[in-house]
Amino acid sequence: MSTLSRTLRNLWKVGVRDAWKQMNYIGDTKAGALIGTDRYGNKYFENTEELPLRTRWVDYKNKDFDAAQIEPGWHAWISYLVDKPPTQDPLLQYKKRVWEDAEPKSIPNYTLSRGAYKPYSTVKSKITMWEPTTVERK
Repeated sequence: MSTLSRTLRNLWKVGVRDAWKQMNYIGDTKAGALIGTDRYGNKYFENTEELPLRTRWVDYKNKDFDAAQIEPGWHAWISYLVDKPPTQDPLLQYKKRVWEDAEPKSIPNYTLSRGAYKPYSTVKSKITMWEPTTVERK
């Protein structure tokens, strides 16, 4: 949660529409410089006047966002693993591999959904259920 003065200052910087959108999606108002955009359309921002570890953030293109929608180079930058963003560091920039599709698409995270991976065992169980047997009365 931010202070009232910080919220009003950011409201003045980003405008009412963007501040309303930020409050609905991230629950806070943030203002900063646009650092870059990835091939999925996500926008990455930085503001060095913020509190430590709150200076970088991403504005997802899709509002049904997931951390899997961030490219590896941008993930390293937003997690403070590197200082330079992929727009300035050639090692972090995206390079299309031969086996990739022409259209960028992220693989969704299916955890806690019906599409989640569920392993099954192919080994016979060591424990079997007890099945009672009865002898007929005479």
